[in-house]
Amino acid sequence: MGLFERLRRRGRSRRTRPERNQDTEHLRLWAAQRHGVEGFLEPPTQVTETTIVFVAHDGEWTRRRIEGRDAAIRFTHRLGVPFYEVNKVGYPQRMRDYQRRQRVLRRREYRRGLER
Repeated sequence: MGLFERLRRRGRSRRTRPERNQDTEHLRLWAAQRHGVEGFLEPPTQVTETTIVFVAHDGEWTRRRIEGRDAAIRFTHRLGVPFYEVNKVGYPQRMRDYQRRQRVLRRREYRRGLER
């Protein structure tokens, strides 16, 4: 058995893990503590499983695994959260703005640490 055959075999046996109760519980609590939350489905890639990103009104966000598109639709519907697919609508601008603000704050904090 050659090297490449091992890699092929390993790739085939990979199974996606079902959503964990911890993941959905985290999303449920996160959405309950914020307002203006929307859900954005991210498709699976070679590296990651299907995930859903919850984005609040101010751009704060969190990401967790979910079983698939149908599970994401059911879950967001139960929570009363609007559902979108990243492939179709992209990420909201407020999420990018939030990331930019956080990056600036981290840099400032880092520089303050260097000055001490």
